[in-house]
Amino acid sequence: MAVIKPFRAVRPPKNLVSQIASKPYDVIDSEEARKEVVGNPYSFLHVVKSEVDCDPSVSLYDPLIYAKARANLEAFMENGYLVPDREPSLFIYRQTWKGPRCPFPEGQTQTGVLGVFSCEEYQKGIIKKHELTRRDKEDDRLNHILTTKAQTGLVFLAYKRQVQLDVLVQEVLRSAPEYVFTDELDVVHELFIVNAPEKIIAFQQAFEKLPEMYIADGHHRSASSSRVQQSRKAVNPRHTGEEEYNFFMAVAFPDNQLKILDYNRVVKDLNGHSEEAFLRAVEADFSVRKAPERPYKPLKKSEFGMYLGNQWYILEAKAGSFPAEDAVKSLDVSILQENLLHPLLGIEDPRTDKRIHFVGGIRGLKELETLVDSGEWKVAFSLFPTRLEDLFTVADQGKIMPPKSTWFEPKLKSGMVIHFIDS
Repeated sequence: MAVIKPFRAVRPPKNLVSQIASKPYDVIDSEEARKEVVGNPYSFLHVVKSEVDCDPSVSLYDPLIYAKARANLEAFMENGYLVPDREPSLFIYRQTWKGPRCPFPEGQTQTGVLGVFSCEEYQKGIIKKHELTRRDKEDDRLNHILTTKAQTGLVFLAYKRQVQLDVLVQEVLRSAPEYVFTDELDVVHELFIVNAPEKIIAFQQAFEKLPEMYIADGHHRSASSSRVQQSRKAVNPRHTGEEEYNFFMAVAFPDNQLKILDYNRVVKDLNGHSEEAFLRAVEADFSVRKAPERPYKPLKKSEFGMYLGNQWYILEAKAGSFPAEDAVKSLDVSILQENLLHPLLGIEDPRTDKRIHFVGGIRGLKELETLVDSGEWKVAFSLFPTRLEDLFTVADQGKIMPPKSTWFEPKLKSGMVIHFIDS
């Protein structure tokens, strides 16, 4: 049974939302964030990437960073950039993407239900994960939540489509949205308010029929919220389970609306191989041929593009070179890691190895060429996108995907709604 709960959000006035709404904290680095806030004192990056207002010499994990996030959040509220709602609500969040900046030729529209979800259901595995988290990144979000006393970013959840929820969402979409704005990538963001008690109950009853949900994106946000819940529960003798700290803020989308982009790799060097020797070694587990076009985008599972020495190649994993029946080891990211990156290039742990860099599909395959042609990186690999059904299978089996297996687009904006963990 999945639980969704309305909450009393803190959010921007209509006239400021387009200036406040920002990219999530984890898809933009500090240098990029500093550039984005120039001339925009409203940007929510001042809260989720508060290092933009600190000296660059200060560590990203220094208590000063979190204190600045808290001070900036308080200033936003004092200045009226963020205003508390009068009553608890659910929200419908719709994103529509069309045009030349959209990586999907047919366009993309995804509509989800925004509310707060149970940390205990996350702990019990009703809300399922498919990625390992890094303790340092968990600690970062944990400290951000504890210092600001707020969840400032959205977790991206997926569920297997349910007709009852489809109907309820469509009814809400017939009303006028609270927010409508278009971002820098031409994604149209719309937020609809659901505050009628009977509508909220209808959504809750529909969610109760979902046997499980899946984290698509936001594993560190959900893990840190869970740790906050456990720590607060341990020191609260009057804990009831209904306190705001028991829930984390997320948007749940039906699986039939979601699309995953490729998550590509570049590597610094050939681990001592010459280009000729490396190509010969690759042929042990892959058939190799020159690509007819550049850059090369894989057309099917178990096929890869490789850019080396100003030439694109097509690599196709040979039958028997991987266990096709294994949900994790048959993933393309696993095949590349176990049959090439580790044995040939010496990338033992892609989470920590500084010789590998991951490039989300939103940046395009030309970015791979640019990185290799710069001379800073030696070889690049383009991958076929991981399928959502594979994510579900891995999560259902309680297994973990390799790092950087999925890239969902469009991203959920931060700053449209904030959930305070204290009433």
